[in-house]
Amino acid sequence: MRFGILYAYWTREWSGDYLYYAKKVKELGFDILEISAGDLLRMHDSEISVLRDLSKSLDLEISCNIGPPKQYDVASSDPAVRAAGIQFLTDIMKKMDLLDSRTLVGVMYTYWPNDFTDLDKPALWSRGVESCQVMGKTAQALGINMCLEVVNRFETPVLNTAEEAVRFCHEVGNPNVQILLDTFHMNIEEDNQADAIRTAGTLLGHLHVGEGNRKLPGQGSLPWGEIGQALRDIGYTGGVVMEPFVLQGGQVGRDIKVWRDLSGGADEKQLDRAAAAALETLKRNFL
Repeated sequence: MRFGILYAYWTREWSGDYLYYAKKVKELGFDILEISAGDLLRMHDSEISVLRDLSKSLDLEISCNIGPPKQYDVASSDPAVRAAGIQFLTDIMKKMDLLDSRTLVGVMYTYWPNDFTDLDKPALWSRGVESCQVMGKTAQALGINMCLEVVNRFETPVLNTAEEAVRFCHEVGNPNVQILLDTFHMNIEEDNQADAIRTAGTLLGHLHVGEGNRKLPGQGSLPWGEIGQALRDIGYTGGVVMEPFVLQGGQVGRDIKVWRDLSGGADEKQLDRAAAAALETLKRNFL
């Protein structure tokens, strides 16, 4: 099991200085830095190469996180929008190959955040499966795992539970198209988080962790011991990436709905110390 954290814990926008955060998270004891996949399309290949070389020198894995905007909805009823979405995510995977990043995570079966203007779930599901079948071939050719994030009912009408994600992945039928479960979303949708992890089983390719209020693991009430036992039960060896959002403001705050400061007025050094403590909480419960 490898432990990581999303750079946006420290930011209010969906972008960051990844060279800076790579060094920071390594110093804090993490194995993975999760970055914004969309940023790769704005970076020159030389910049990506520098980040790749730094991450290798640090023995740090890079995973990439994406919530495609509506104009790239691969489940859209408009064929042109679907094609644009497939191309968008294909272009990202090609950049990931240059970065030597092998894990792409997020709501890649539709768009995010969802505005719920189309609630024909069977049609969205069917088109999403077809698009993921196409993208899965690229992922397989490049050696990238596409981990589809299961999110709560307030963020998408498509995949809300582990059981749905298992059915979706079986319909896609590609070993490189897997499941991302997130403890924040599971806390809303699942009857039992440990059972949801067992339901995902060997299809679980990535795990996001955070409390039910979006704070760091250990700062809330989630049953980390039970979650850790379920991960051991399925023999999980993948990434466990913290995705806390505690800073009010900016585009991150608007998209995640952080309407108050959840950090307790913490400065960067205090945020660092809290992340390191959360890492110890996870290791104590998961390993």
